[in-house]
Amino acid sequence: MDVSPQFFFLMLCFQLGRTSLPLVINTWPFKSATAAAWDALQSSGLVLDAVEKGCARCEIEQCDGTVGFGGSPDETGETTLDALIMNGNTMEVGAVADLRRIKNAIGVARAVMERTEHTMLVGESASVFAENMGFVAEDLTTNKSLNVFTQWLKGNCQPNYRKNVNPDPLKSCGPYGPVAMQTQCNGVRHVNIHSHDTIGLIAIDKDGHMAAGTSTNGLTHKVPGRVGDSPIIGAGAYADSSAGAAAATGDGDIMMRFLPSYLAVELMRNGADPSVACKSAISRIKRHYSDFFGAIICANTTGHYGAACNKAPSLTEFHFMVQNSESDSPVLKSVTCF
Repeated sequence: MDVSPQFFFLMLCFQLGRTSLPLVINTWPFKSATAAAWDALQSSGLVLDAVEKGCARCEIEQCDGTVGFGGSPDETGETTLDALIMNGNTMEVGAVADLRRIKNAIGVARAVMERTEHTMLVGESASVFAENMGFVAEDLTTNKSLNVFTQWLKGNCQPNYRKNVNPDPLKSCGPYGPVAMQTQCNGVRHVNIHSHDTIGLIAIDKDGHMAAGTSTNGLTHKVPGRVGDSPIIGAGAYADSSAGAAAATGDGDIMMRFLPSYLAVELMRNGADPSVACKSAISRIKRHYSDFFGAIICANTTGHYGAACNKAPSLTEFHFMVQNSESDSPVLKSVTCF
């Protein structure tokens, strides 16, 4: 059988590409999370272990105050957690949202995937499930989060994420009731870059098996019960070992409307380079919300990766971490926002 030179070239590129496997990539300069994920991947060889251990390290270290306990108090001063983990081989997913009293949110998400027939558990019921599974109930409030909440109360409860309510959320802390719908929000929305530093992590083993996950304590001063993009499949993260994986970070209330992680994976399935897929997913959101805050990381089946971010007042460059067979330790990478 005659084989064209192009075929040999493509096979060579494929083999060369796989030399960058295994791979761990995560959002933000969370180096300890990268290292923990890499160590787990080298130890057990399981991508789910890598994702869980990497995200859990951030939960323990309270990465940037936006992951784990003691951060992002809601309007009542309580910290709640969201997390997701996805197996790119089986397409199984476990997720928790509005989790209370349990520090290890990514561990609970994995328990949902492996100990139930469900995909997501939320709120108090998720917390009870976690306790039944042996997770320790602890207070997620710290002196730091309590101080953030106290200062917020002293500042007339600003920033505030309510609209079309009475009394005016710019002048009072409530209670709130509905008023006639307005064309625009009652006040100016305040978005702090450090309220959105979700860890999104992708792990790929030497055979191309993929997993992805997220963990966050959500938006500071959120309305109680608010769930962002992080635990939503296809929004916060998505993995399919036949195509690629992606994870997002940023203004979840906007980003979740576009399922950017799912979109990026589908673009890679159709042959798009990871960098192009990431940029296309951000561009889709940008058409409707030109100044939104957000970024995404992508990796394909050969271990090639990329990232993209929207150029917003609070973000002109996005940093992320990478470790693969070509590096002895986690490497800080960056991409210029567009």
